[in-house]
Amino acid sequence: MIQITPQMRVLVAVEPADFRRGIDGLARTCREALGADPFSGVAFVFRNRRATAIKILVYDGQGFWLCYKRLSKGRFRWWPSAEGAGAGGLEAHELAVLLRAGDPTATKAAPPWRRVDLP
Repeated sequence: MIQITPQMRVLVAVEPADFRRGIDGLARTCREALGADPFSGVAFVFRNRRATAIKILVYDGQGFWLCYKRLSKGRFRWWPSAEGAGAGGLEAHELAVLLRAGDPTATKAAPPWRRVDLP
């Protein structure tokens, strides 16, 4: 079973992916377009051109998990945009918001790491 943990790195492909591709095609996209190793345990998130579906590709040490979510109504309103970048990063809780067609940047969550000053 796939489990997204707070320590897991999540990369979101900025450009839409061809959803006719399966595991091998998306793994190639990870290597070529995103410059990341698909066997690293990172959760790679892809969106289709119409913004109605998302695929998540994760390697768990034994094999790949490919998760697919298509919205029955509406579109995913938020998606990262970066000049000249192939992927944007998300925190695990932001991925949970995105999977519910929400805007992860609108959450008022604390930063992932805060310096603790000693008295």
